[in-house]
Amino acid sequence: MLTWFLRRWIDKFERTWSYDASYLRDVLDADPRALLAFSKVQGLGTYHKDVPLDVYCAAGIVGAMSADCGPCTQLAIDMALRAGVDPMVLRAVVARDLKALPKDVALTVRFAEASLCHAPEADDLRDEVLSRFGKRGLVSLAFALTASRLYPTLKYAMGHGRACVRVTIGGETRQVRGELNRAA
Repeated sequence: MLTWFLRRWIDKFERTWSYDASYLRDVLDADPRALLAFSKVQGLGTYHKDVPLDVYCAAGIVGAMSADCGPCTQLAIDMALRAGVDPMVLRAVVARDLKALPKDVALTVRFAEASLCHAPEADDLRDEVLSRFGKRGLVSLAFALTASRLYPTLKYAMGHGRACVRVTIGGETRQVRGELNRAA
């Protein structure tokens, strides 16, 4: 019964998002309890407090792009679009065009990239994030960044990873920059 329920959950997710979740089927086939254990971390990716939606989504997109997973990046973009984030903002995040971004989103992209690179400037950017969004906002961004890398890591480890090359945002296909831009 548990396996049947989990298969239906995966089927629904795939239909809803036009997303190939065959890596989850592989986990399910190996051990249904393993998929249940993995599903417990989903709350990490849904904690969203004290930051605007575009800021929160930008952190997740930067994380997915840094993990070099095209389908995961596309999923993060699709979820952001459905939630109401402006496609122009998402295009600028993918292009790492900081000048085209609202100030708080640009800060988030810079902070996320610096954090992922373990760059020294992450400390100053973290202070700015704390100043603007508070502790819960920082936790929200840290969780979004962490959760967005969890799925691509699992996919690649399970043999389902696909490189991040192009994504579609609001009907426009865009090239994804493959490296983190520490100079931004």
